Amino acid sequence: MQNILVVNAGSSSIKLAVFGETLNALLTAEASGIGGSGMLRVGDETATASLTDHARAFELLMSRLDSQGLGTSSFAAAGHRVVHGGAALTRPALVTPQILAEIDQCSHLAPLHNPHHASAIRTLSDLMPGTPQVACFDTAFHAGNPDVAIRYAVPEDWRRSGIRRYGFHGLSYEALVRCLRETGSEALPRRLLACHLGNGASLCAIADGQSVATTMGYSPLEGLTMGTRAGGIDAGAVLDRAEQTSITAVRKDLLHRSGLLGLSGLSPDMRALQDAGTKAASFAIDHFCYWAARHAGSMIAAMEGIDAIAFTGGIGAHSAPVRGKILRRLAWTGLPDSAVHVIPADEERQIALHTQAKLQVK
Repeated sequence: MQNILVVNAGSSSIKLAVFGETLNALLTAEASGIGGSGMLRVGDETATASLTDHARAFELLMSRLDSQGLGTSSFAAAGHRVVHGGAALTRPALVTPQILAEIDQCSHLAPLHNPHHASAIRTLSDLMPGTPQVACFDTAFHAGNPDVAIRYAVPEDWRRSGIRRYGFHGLSYEALVRCLRETGSEALPRRLLACHLGNGASLCAIADGQSVATTMGYSPLEGLTMGTRAGGIDAGAVLDRAEQTSITAVRKDLLHRSGLLGLSGLSPDMRALQDAGTKAASFAIDHFCYWAARHAGSMIAAMEGIDAIAFTGGIGAHSAPVRGKILRRLAWTGLPDSAVHVIPADEERQIALHTQAKLQVK
């Protein structure tokens, strides 16, 4: 068999998806709570397990896939989501020692992500020796952004050290463009505002199928209000807070205690906030939608107009009230209802497509 295994390794979880020879989805699996007593899910079956580390979680997942008739020999290749490719890794790459070293070198740019992606690649090399692996980078879709959109107005030595806008959610935006194209030859709008709204959230200005601007920057912290991330905040406020507390405390606050959670004092989950109905929860939702619409104006300016808008991600695809609030603030664009698209996220298939194309797997 020529199946493709898609891997998305996070700090405390590993998500797998299996695609067949024609890229038909066969099965999904997940290990969560890595580092202690965790949970394994393969298909619809779940079980608790001791998941001491990522290697142990991988071993258990692969063993359970084997029991489903998907042993290691059934995979022609594995494709990995890698959050950060830096300035050099701007397209899917067959993993070699040099590519893996470059992924490691980008770890300071995405310390919560890249180390786990590299660890997953190494672990899978041990479990499936000789099986080709392909790295697919979330930053790659934005690599063609013009220099004026990429550069911060900081001293040259900052730029030489790698401080610039990179952008993220690229695999999601690639999948969105593909899905629109697949609906018909005339379906892809020339100037598309793409909204990936989930626990992590960003917008992308897509002109003629190419990213020309996006709201996330040097890290996935910049831009919109998110589940637990602050989004845009004055650097002066960050510096002052760091002087009062510590860099470690501020990093934790901005990444894990802010966003919808910080505003509501209740939850980072949009569904929970919509169900809560409290004043603070309602304000958090309004804040999320206000800043999504406000940043949308920036993306529209980067394209010098707009022909359509597309929503994806957990919130974007599944919360009609949130879409409605954002669209009401964008009514000035004059877009008809037919120019508004709702497209479920399809990043795993995008990775499988890249992997198949890279290896010419048929």
